[in-house]
Amino acid sequence: MLAGYRADPSGARAALSDPDPAVRAAGLASLERLERLTVDDLHRHLADPAPAVRRAAAGLAAGMPEVDLLPALADKDPLVVEACVWSLGEQGRRDAVPALGNLARRADDPLVREAAVAALGAIGDPDGVAFVLEALREDVATVRRRAAVALAAFEGAEVDEALRRALEDRDWQVRSAAEELLGTGPQDRSLPRHTPDQSPGR
Repeated sequence: MLAGYRADPSGARAALSDPDPAVRAAGLASLERLERLTVDDLHRHLADPAPAVRRAAAGLAAGMPEVDLLPALADKDPLVVEACVWSLGEQGRRDAVPALGNLARRADDPLVREAAVAALGAIGDPDGVAFVLEALREDVATVRRRAAVALAAFEGAEVDEALRRALEDRDWQVRSAAEELLGTGPQDRSLPRHTPDQSPGR
């Protein structure tokens, strides 16, 4: 799909109606590169029958805060939900904090829980700190790692105490993140910012 590189907005828009989901997803990306992507395009394709297209639309919404991603958090595909969560974090959507907190607590997929914690950290709203602190007690190490990093966005005695407890975590990356935030260890080993998994499968 080269329409985006050939300055061909009509070709990119035609791709949105292609029967092949990969072509529809590429059409969305091409329109975004051409700065012709609209809020209506994304809303329409957030309801696409193909998960790959819904995921593409969700990810592209990161730069378009007018797109309402909250309904898409109920998507049955966890990778679509992950992309929505990431975009909400990029948008800084404070109104999404309760929904993101619910996902951080209750989503079946640990990748979604991790993404939700990262988004709460990216938004940095004080109402999100309780969810991040709770995630730091998760059984899944990747979620705890993300929670430790996300605490950089928050302050307070409760945060400091949680980080001190994390110094004893069984996962070295959790310990490292806590050390960095408390100023007691190396300063260059924190996790990178969470971005949606771009692999075709897991």
